[in-house]
Amino acid sequence: MALQRDSESTRFSKKQFQTKVSEDRLPHYGLLEDVVTCWAEAETAVMKVLVLFAHPAQRKSSINLAMAERIKRLDGVTLVDLYADYPRFNIDVDKEQQRLLDHDAIILQFPLFWYSTPALLKQWQDLVLEYGFAYGPAGRRLEGKFLLPCVTTGGSGTDYSVHGGNNHPFREFVLPLQQTAVLCGMTFMPPFVLHSANHLDSPASQEHISSYATLVSALRDDKLDLQAAMKGDILERHAVAELLKG
Repeated sequence: MALQRDSESTRFSKKQFQTKVSEDRLPHYGLLEDVVTCWAEAETAVMKVLVLFAHPAQRKSSINLAMAERIKRLDGVTLVDLYADYPRFNIDVDKEQQRLLDHDAIILQFPLFWYSTPALLKQWQDLVLEYGFAYGPAGRRLEGKFLLPCVTTGGSGTDYSVHGGNNHPFREFVLPLQQTAVLCGMTFMPPFVLHSANHLDSPASQEHISSYATLVSALRDDKLDLQAAMKGDILERHAVAELLKG
């Protein structure tokens, strides 16, 4: 059975993404258990992917730029540099909402700034994900879409732990994004994270950049084992190859 697309946009039919919250699987985060049931039955299910890239200090961030440059070449992937499009924060809400409607999976690529998203990405959320469009009784336009944060941190993985310098696991710092996805009826995917993202030439950085392109391509082409991917708190470069179907 092939998935039928909603006539209003490119998103898949609401009935094909009936979900329930699993209390027995990672109950602390309440991940959605059955979101990929119908997806697995699809004969062909290529998704259109939108990447919202937000970094206010790009001249100092060769890793994030290299990540963006790598996926910009992929067919079926739209890369938007928010700071290039909106240097004065004058976001075109109608344009951004249409971008969301035109794509099936939304990736937020950004560095973690003071335990949150960069300011422009927060402004984008505040203005674009408005009542009556993204949420509310008559505002379920994003229902059934996927939301995937792709985040870099300066601190190490050990820093993002209960006993580390930041006192909490990394996943807790993106809980606002997760709850935003839930409110909008979207499926929140575990964030794809690179810790200690300080040196472009390091083996870890190069592997992460390559794995990022693999991850985005697999998501686009329905080559990613979504059910397995949803089990973890985060996605890391070494796990991407293991999540490829076939």
